[in-house]
Parts: sequence; structure tokens; C-alpha cells
Amino acid sequence: MKLLGIGSRINHPEYGKGVVTNVTSRMYWVTFIENGLETIDIDATFDVIEAAEDEVDTISFYEVESSLINILKKWSDMSEVVPIADKYKGGTMVLQPKEAGLSNKEIPINTFFHKVVMLRDRLRVMEQKINSSKNLDDQEKVDLQQYITRCYGSLTTFNVLFKNNSQNFKGDGGKKA
Repeated sequence: MKLLGIGSRINHPEYGKGVVTNVTSRMYWVTFIENGLETIDIDATFDVIEAAEDEVDTISFYEVESSLINILKKWSDMSEVVPIADKYKGGTMVLQPKEAGLSNKEIPINTFFHKVVMLRDRLRVMEQKINSSKNLDDQEKVDLQQYITRCYGSLTTFNVLFKNNSQNFKGDGGKKA
């Protein structure tokens, strides 16, 4: 059995379509369109849509991510599907002012969730731009990356809205620099 290389496209019976982003001796790391990052056993049952021809062993994470984005765009004209938790679908968020006599503000949770996802995506793009910048030295990149990680940490409150835990915000776990 020949191992699939990074960039191979598969269709898994449980997780759907995805792209192999890392390979170990026992596992494939696969980013699925609808289920995010999952690890599956090398001998798991799935269909190979397109096997990567070249072995890849010196590629950077940024290059893998860029390739993955391009491959996923081949399948669809839409961006990553980020489903909202079922219990919040169609729900409403109510902002109630403290002052009596003022009206409540109701916002569809789906609208709010969409804005949270857009913010997350923009932070990811900023991370990519920082990591690929030729004008920043390594220490500046680390410093900026720490700010972004803290932003993710501030947004973990909204993880309750995500259906898939793999798409949650993750901060630094309260570590102090």
C-alpha cells in the first residue's frame, strides 16, 4: 500500500471531502470541508479522489495552507463551511438595556455568528501575512503572533456557537509571557 502525499484529496464516509495536510507513520491529518481538521488511520476506509504525485517533505505550513485553500476552491465557489451549533440555528440574541423604558435590540444569532466567523477568518489572514512577511524579523513575527493569540483567547466565549470543536477559537490557555 502506497502512502498518500500531502495535498491528496479524499472522500471519507463520515467526514466527507478533504485534503491530506500531514502524514505520519500511522495517521493522515486531513482538513475536511465541513468538519475541519481530523486525524484518520492510514488503513481507514475512504475513497481517493486525487493522489498527490510528488513526495513533500520540506514544505512550510504556509505553503500547505495556501495549497489547501486552492484545492478547496476547486471544489466549490464558496469559502469554508462553518456550521452553527444546532441549538442556536434560527435563534435570536436579545440585548436588553439596563435603563427602563429603552427598547431591546434583537439580532438573529445566525447574523451574529457570521460576523464572528468573518472576524476569525480575517485574523487568520493577518496571521498568514505576518508569517510570510519578508519585512518583519523573527522576533517581530513572534510578538505580533502573541497579540493575535490573545485576540483568539478573548473570543473563546463564542465557541459555544460553533458546531464543530475543531473550528473553535483557541487562546494561549492563560499563559503569561
